[in-house]
Amino acid sequence: MNKYLVHRILIPFLLGLILVSIVGGAVLTRQSASLALKDLAQKKRQALQAGLEEEWSTKSVKIGDKVMKFDYRTFGEKPAAGWDFYISMHGGGGAPAHVNESQWRNQIRLYQPPNSIYLAPRAPTNTWNLWHQSHIDGFFERLILGAVMVKGINLDRVYIMGYSAGGDGVYQLAPRMADRLAAASMMAGHPNNASPLGLRNIGFTIHVGELDGGYKRNKVAMDWRMKLAALRKGDPNGYAHKVKLHKGMGHWMKLRDAEAIDWMSMFTRNPVPKRVVWKQAGVTKPAFYWLAAPKDHVKAGASVIAEREGQVIRILEAHGTEKLTVLLDDRMLDLDKEVTISRDGQILFRGRVERKLETLSRTLNERHDPRLSFSAEVTVDI
Repeated sequence: MNKYLVHRILIPFLLGLILVSIVGGAVLTRQSASLALKDLAQKKRQALQAGLEEEWSTKSVKIGDKVMKFDYRTFGEKPAAGWDFYISMHGGGGAPAHVNESQWRNQIRLYQPPNSIYLAPRAPTNTWNLWHQSHIDGFFERLILGAVMVKGINLDRVYIMGYSAGGDGVYQLAPRMADRLAAASMMAGHPNNASPLGLRNIGFTIHVGELDGGYKRNKVAMDWRMKLAALRKGDPNGYAHKVKLHKGMGHWMKLRDAEAIDWMSMFTRNPVPKRVVWKQAGVTKPAFYWLAAPKDHVKAGASVIAEREGQVIRILEAHGTEKLTVLLDDRMLDLDKEVTISRDGQILFRGRVERKLETLSRTLNERHDPRLSFSAEVTVDI
């Protein structure tokens, strides 16, 4: 490593880690928490920039023993807040490598979202479930991180979309990665065992050919229309959706599905929504929006519904878990005042919650997203 990297990047980053370890338990004010987050994010950028630039230069990300190639196009002008960012998944699936390679090359040519970076990744495997295996989440999070640091995207305007087997991936990934997304579009795919519950705070659109009877894709799309409509009726501020069967179209919709892009672009992510519906899939997550599961309580199938209003957090439902961590910061409520967490009228916690540098640093390092970083937390038995 050259002297510039040592003195300008590595040493400041290591000093920052030492500082966190020494004063991590220190109580922060609202202002110092904001300044600390900016400083920590800058140090993370300095530490990761070179590696991310190399990935975007080679258009390849390696995690463990798997590699995800990608290609991208830029359309329009960069907005003041940063590019919109679209990740578009190809079809294929359980097919020879050259078939999936061809599908990937085709995907990069399909859509042209305005004022955006449009990226098509090549699935690391050639299996039927190529887009919803557990490694995909980590790859997508890395793509988003690189797009932020190298290309200057807007973290709150990230979208995923996919065709055929790629659409299968959207059905699966959008609910479990919703806290990273503004909206998602599923084209000509099948959900398998996916649940729509986690889609509460993003836009979700489905496009299928009216005649696309393979795997009953058209029928399943209508089933999801009913599910989403029922969820919307019970929760009018959530589950924004649009489901369309394109008349006379089979599995290939002749790009009529491209209308999904304009619909998705109406949505911008809210990283701290008033209500969170968290349903753990087979691929589990340690955190989702402002909720987290303690290490020994991350369980497939577990679900939580929580909402916030003023200084009160209410846990409305909880199944399959006994403990829950509520992540907090001053975007959500006033941490200089008492906070109450309740369930079914029972007070689980009431008191002041301190802002801590350790919490801020840990949540930033866990999700690499300043908008999903929090300065305070409370763990309750539920």
